[in-house]
Amino acid sequence: MKRYSAFAIAREALRHHEGWERAWRSPEPKARYDVVIVGAGGHGLATAYWLGKNHGITNIAVIEKGWLGGGNTGRNTTIIRSNYLQDPSAAIYEKSRSLYETMSQDLNYNVMFSPRGVMMLAQTQHEVRGYRRTAHANALQGVATEFISPQRVKELCPIMNIDGPRYPVLGALWQPRGGTARHDAVAWGYARACSDMGMDIIQKCEVTGIRREGGKVTAVETTKGEIGCGKLGIVVAGHSGELAEMAGFRLPIESVSLQALVSEPIKPCMDVVVMANTVHGYMSQSDKGEMVIGGGADGFNNYTQRGSFHHIEETVRALVETFPMISRLKMLRQWGGIVDMTGDRSPILSKTPVEGVFVNCGWGTGGFKAIPGSGWAMAELMAKGHAPLADAFSLDRFREGRFIDESVAAGVAH
Repeated sequence: MKRYSAFAIAREALRHHEGWERAWRSPEPKARYDVVIVGAGGHGLATAYWLGKNHGITNIAVIEKGWLGGGNTGRNTTIIRSNYLQDPSAAIYEKSRSLYETMSQDLNYNVMFSPRGVMMLAQTQHEVRGYRRTAHANALQGVATEFISPQRVKELCPIMNIDGPRYPVLGALWQPRGGTARHDAVAWGYARACSDMGMDIIQKCEVTGIRREGGKVTAVETTKGEIGCGKLGIVVAGHSGELAEMAGFRLPIESVSLQALVSEPIKPCMDVVVMANTVHGYMSQSDKGEMVIGGGADGFNNYTQRGSFHHIEETVRALVETFPMISRLKMLRQWGGIVDMTGDRSPILSKTPVEGVFVNCGWGTGGFKAIPGSGWAMAELMAKGHAPLADAFSLDRFREGRFIDESVAAGVAH
């Protein structure tokens, strides 16, 4: 597996400094755009990029109340996988995973994609049955996964204790082409590509209202003035409900904090991503040597982006039995992100009751892995009014009872 030193990362950043600076500076907004996208995170920028590349629409403004990639795109744990059970989920996540493989070449920006492999541990007989079922479903969907033995798990991750007294490892669902990427680089790469196509990325520009006439969107009101638009894309994760209310409709989502932490850097000891859903924890090692650790979302609605002491205890306690070595590590830093959860734990990519307004939200704990596929589908939906990858994820499914239940796949396993 290819690794990058801190010097190589810094050199790569400097190499792209000029283009990144061009994307980082915020122009003054024009009076009107064909498309306005709210949210300059990975999903919003990917939507703008594919609108330009696939559909030739470049009169676009991407507006952001904070800074480029400062929301969940810069706060996640960078896991990329597509081993979902339901067909619509597997389709969009596998599209996304395949786009990650060529993203550095497509954007001419190194996003440091590392297909190191992702394993989801089966630590109960119920999980063994569930993951075998998922492996069979993935085979039908064309997603390369397999259920592997405890011995194979130990070979792939020697630091793991597979004979824990409470939750021994009984096997794992293994996706060898899953992995990680550098989250900031994904946002910067898309931003530079959008800027090169003539799009405006406007930071420190908060939406304060959405104007409508005759049931159709006409403009967004912002802290930098009114911006006219023909179409509006709401791509703001945990704040989607707030913008939907401005537009006059409600979304079936709730916002909670998802926390993560990293240890002090240590020598390479783990070159795969491991998720243990039974104990609510997952871990990988970054290119800098930090152990990246996360768990389940908070059990109550909130908008905090900070960490908490109880999360450290709950998550690390869960992982210490399976990874005894981490008990001796010191925590380096901790943070949180605001995730938007739907009832079936599947996203929403949909038209809305307001003509010209489209929404992309509800990715919950698994948004980073979906960025390129989400942008591809959302761009097609906005350009053509319908997209094969997005059709199953419309708002209509909640009224019609067509739920895409991924509560097991997405509840903890990011």
